[in-house]
Amino acid sequence: MAGSIYGKLFTISTWGESHGEGLGVVVDGVPAGIPISEEYVQMFLDRRKPGQTIYSTPRKESDKVRILSGVFEGKTTGTPVAMAVFNENQRSGDYSQIANIYRPGHADYTFDAKYGFRDYRGGGRSSGRETIGRVAGGAIAMALLNSLGIEFITYTHSIGNIQIDYNSFDKEYISKSPLYMPDKKASADAEQFLANTMKEGNSSGGVIECVIKNMPVGIGETVFDKLDACLAKGIMSIGAVKGFEIGDGFEAANNTGIYNNDAFTLDEHGQIIKETNHSGGVLGGMSDGSDIVFRAAIKATPSISATQTTVNKSGEITDIQIKGRHDPVIVPRAVVVVEAMAAITIADLLMQNATATLDNIKKLYN
Repeated sequence: MAGSIYGKLFTISTWGESHGEGLGVVVDGVPAGIPISEEYVQMFLDRRKPGQTIYSTPRKESDKVRILSGVFEGKTTGTPVAMAVFNENQRSGDYSQIANIYRPGHADYTFDAKYGFRDYRGGGRSSGRETIGRVAGGAIAMALLNSLGIEFITYTHSIGNIQIDYNSFDKEYISKSPLYMPDKKASADAEQFLANTMKEGNSSGGVIECVIKNMPVGIGETVFDKLDACLAKGIMSIGAVKGFEIGDGFEAANNTGIYNNDAFTLDEHGQIIKETNHSGGVLGGMSDGSDIVFRAAIKATPSISATQTTVNKSGEITDIQIKGRHDPVIVPRAVVVVEAMAAITIADLLMQNATATLDNIKKLYN
């Protein structure tokens, strides 16, 4: 299987399956000297760990990370950083009933059509547990970016049709909300909505918003490797993501140029800034110094207990009720995955930008 490596200079290569021995990542291109520990990476993995609320799968996994290489005496060595998380609570028998049935909304049919067989235990390689490697790799990228003053605020923007009110935005409440919503009332409303959804044996989707602060100007290229294009690829590579927009996104199609253009002005220090940020922090494929703001649309969890119609490998129409342990909503656990992929993308583009001018090269070698 190709396609498990992401990035050009700062790269991640994820491996493993939902019900295999474990999952992990090899992060290459990591500069030496970044302070890293298993405890630091664990903080990120704990944000996507299952079984923490009633809104996530009850599968009990500690998801304890082990750093196998690339770190010595608490700092990266400049060599590949390999990390692993070993599965502890597989119940593969839960999936025996669907070994020959194509689950609606899953990759069962396409895997069979492409490879001639599939790992039906929890989706195998296409399982959401694959994101463990992304999150661990994103923790390394985040350490690099934080050292440069770049900060991320990532949260649930909406669950179903319930979305946050920016007038009630509370950054501190994000980690307190079981749904990672920065609005106490919206979180409570969404929890009630999910309770009703779960009673119906159904699931819900939602939207994740990410704000990246203190980005230097000029990160990203002007043609195929635009910053927004690279972010879109990284975020859309997450299994549950079905849409991506940056700045005003699709709303920009409804506005005029006078409204949509961000007027330039000067701050109190004489630095160029924008009066508005409809562009979401990107102009011509490059960061413009404003906050980068993007959103990812997450589909409803396809594994639901309600009866669905499908087809089996013999070409017979049948009904299916999916058993096992599944998230009624993926969005809260996906918040850190979206943040991780954004951090990996930004770190990679920052490193590529280091050779953009002769002056930069001279500063390094003179």
